[in-house]
Amino acid sequence: MDKKLQNTDGNYLFNVDILINARTNPLALQYLLEMLNNSDKVTDFKIVSGLELGRSIDTLLRSAKAALNQESPQPVPFKLPPKPVNEKPLIEKRDKPNAAKSASEGSVDAFAKIRHYIKSNQLVRLRTNRPGNQVSMPCRILNFDEASSTISVYHVDEKQVYTFKIYEIDEFM
Repeated sequence: MDKKLQNTDGNYLFNVDILINARTNPLALQYLLEMLNNSDKVTDFKIVSGLELGRSIDTLLRSAKAALNQESPQPVPFKLPPKPVNEKPLIEKRDKPNAAKSASEGSVDAFAKIRHYIKSNQLVRLRTNRPGNQVSMPCRILNFDEASSTISVYHVDEKQVYTFKIYEIDEFM
C-alpha cells in the first residue's frame, strides 16, 4: 500500500451507498444533504450518483426535438427571385392581377420558406453577395419585412445580427 495515502492527518474517505426513504428523489436528496451538512465530523462530500433532478425536463426537450425533426424534412436549397428592376417591393407585384405572375409566384414560395424558417427557429446557411464580398454564414432568421425587402439574421458563430436586402441573398441552404 502507498504510504502517502495512509497519512491523511485524521481525515478518512469512505465510498458509501445510502438508501433513503422519501416520497420523491428531490426530497430524499434534501434529507441526505441535511444529514451531511448538520454533522460537524463531515468536512466535505461529493454525490456521485442517484440524482434524478431535471430528468423530466430532459425527457420533454428530447421529445420536442424529435417532434421537430419528424415535422421538418431536410432543407432543400432554393434561390430567391432576381432583384426587381425598379427596386419596388415585391409585395406590390402580387397585388397586380396576372402581371408577372410567374415571378411573383416564385417569390411567394420563397417568402413562405423564409417565414417557415423564422417560425421553426431553424438553423440555415445563408449565402450572401454584397458588392465585392461573398459570405456563407450559419444563421437563424429573426425578421423578414416584405414591404422593405429586408431580412434580419443572427449569425450563430459570430453572435451578431445582420440585415440584408433580399437581392443581396443568393441562396438559403
